[in-house]
Amino acid sequence: MSGLRYVYAVCRPFGTPLPAQLTGVAGVPPKQLVHGDLVAVVGQVPEADFAEEPLRAHLEDLDWLGATARAHQNVIDALTVVTSPLPLRLATVFLDDSGVRTMMEEREETFLRTLDRLDGRVEWGVKVYSEPTETSGEPDVSGGTAARSASAPGRAGSGRDYLRQRRAQRRESEEKFERAEQFAARLHESLSGYAEDTRIHAPQNSALSRAPGRNLLNAAYLVSRTESEAFVELVDRTKDDAPGLRVELTGPWAAYSFSGEDA
Repeated sequence: MSGLRYVYAVCRPFGTPLPAQLTGVAGVPPKQLVHGDLVAVVGQVPEADFAEEPLRAHLEDLDWLGATARAHQNVIDALTVVTSPLPLRLATVFLDDSGVRTMMEEREETFLRTLDRLDGRVEWGVKVYSEPTETSGEPDVSGGTAARSASAPGRAGSGRDYLRQRRAQRRESEEKFERAEQFAARLHESLSGYAEDTRIHAPQNSALSRAPGRNLLNAAYLVSRTESEAFVELVDRTKDDAPGLRVELTGPWAAYSFSGEDA
């Protein structure tokens, strides 16, 4: 195989073949490069796109980056079906097979230790959002727009009535937000009982993620495959317990959040 080597993941040797029609980055089927007790899943990519300078330029191109990320994820998803891969960072590229083998030798101890920890486990993601109100399109947790809308009757009364209404609306909004936070905390505690490890990520910015509502919980859970069914059932049973909140479950994923690699 000639050309640069794109490395998707490092795994323990696995016997189940990947789907014959599977392609990865640059439309090339991934191959296994065995070295000792490790397997690197690699694909050939063109220097015109993946040498240092063109790759740096491509990483500023969101369309190219999105297509490459999807192709990368396709391979990781296929690997997750047959083994517990340790996914490497997007656009990890070496000159040739020798460079990949050297990388595996230099990091062998870390790779083996991490793979042992991830063996038989997958990652699930759980997010909790407060649903936006119909009138504002934003979460009803600030007392802002909702309070202004509800203040219209106050204009017909005294200034004291208006202030009393505003305080009541603010208090109601604060109590609603506290209940939402308590629900998210209880859900995280319950799900953690099925997980061997957890990560709490920073709340998503709705302007960037385009997900409606305010993100109250953004967590990842490392769960044994044998416990995954119970984990999913718990999310399904719980997600409708809090009106006005939305619970999103994603997975199973390769354990990006627990690999120690920058995905």
